[in-house]
Amino acid sequence: MPYAAGGRVTPELLDRLSTERERVEGRIAEPVGTRGRPDSVITGATGEPPHRPALPRRDLLRDLLKQTGTSPRVPRRRRTGGREAGRSGGPEAGRSGGREVGRPGGREVGRPGGPVDRKASAVTLHTVIDLPVPHDETGARHDDTEVAIAAARAGAETVRARYGRRLTRFDKGGGDFATDADVAAEEAILGVIRAARPHDAICGEEGGRRGAADAARQWLVDPLCGTLNYAAGTMAVAVNVALRGGPAAVADPFGGEVLFTDGETARVRRDGHDTPLAPSAATRLVDVNLDPPFPGAPAFRAVDLIAHPGFVRRLRPRVLSTTLALAWVAAGKRAAYVTDGTGLTESVHFAAGIALCRAAGCVVTGVDGEPVGPACRGLVAAADAGTHALLLSLIREGRPR
Repeated sequence: MPYAAGGRVTPELLDRLSTERERVEGRIAEPVGTRGRPDSVITGATGEPPHRPALPRRDLLRDLLKQTGTSPRVPRRRRTGGREAGRSGGPEAGRSGGREVGRPGGREVGRPGGPVDRKASAVTLHTVIDLPVPHDETGARHDDTEVAIAAARAGAETVRARYGRRLTRFDKGGGDFATDADVAAEEAILGVIRAARPHDAICGEEGGRRGAADAARQWLVDPLCGTLNYAAGTMAVAVNVALRGGPAAVADPFGGEVLFTDGETARVRRDGHDTPLAPSAATRLVDVNLDPPFPGAPAFRAVDLIAHPGFVRRLRPRVLSTTLALAWVAAGKRAAYVTDGTGLTESVHFAAGIALCRAAGCVVTGVDGEPVGPACRGLVAAADAGTHALLLSLIREGRPR
């Protein structure tokens, strides 16, 4: 069985699931909501209404699950005395007198003389599938890594497919906004995670927290980091997916690659091949996040850092305005990344990039040199110790006296 690997989810399996999602996407034109409100059309020329990405076909999912040795949560038919279990007089399993279970009088589940109870009858990915997490820690980590990669790819495919089209803007307040592309990408990501890990909670930038409040595991999802770039027709964006305290993936929708970590090593997947990430300060390029808010001011201002004479003598500033630049530190495309902020390890925007940099061997601390964590102030992620020490020195010199 080409897609089975000890009963675990494999890259080939999730690639096939992702391919099917891309094939059927766009066939369901169901309006979707977001936390903001429709405000205005901001870019593109052709356009279409916001829609929820279609879910992969149920028969395909069943086929994929069989190949991993896992069955969907549907009744299994067992033979008893030549007849299938639950068949008395010929009706199918779970049927009485030719009617389906939960269909008294031929009505659908939850429809005793009334409208459909969608909580009971809706066929969604997370109610159909239940992929087990292997007991082996290494196997579980591998599976979670592939789930993160597949989810990031699903989001990236949606982002790429909608690029250049007419976008609808949803105002989120404070000068921030989302687009229907953000919403559609998040739904695509959630579809993959729910298929593989139906019991996990998910915190998405657009939809907030979903899943059980007491779930032991939580995924952090930023479906489109760099929305303003994207809306302005700039291909500098990232799709971030991270399991809190575990694997993470950052997809570059237009670069055709996914940078990922299993929590111990960091690699990049391009054209089906995985290559270890190798941080390097050779470019001398330091990406500085200048987007608000600035909770560290006046003690720390990113603009003061790049205006420091010592900075321009040794380094060169870049402002990509997306956390793709943070992932690029792990990949050797940036010497360092610096931003203000608080609690960044718990942020949907930064969690995946921080995990990548740590696993790749970068030096990662707050702007004060303290270890990153929930109470950390800002972020300095550098390819090597020398670049990191230089940046901390410049930050300290630039503080008001």
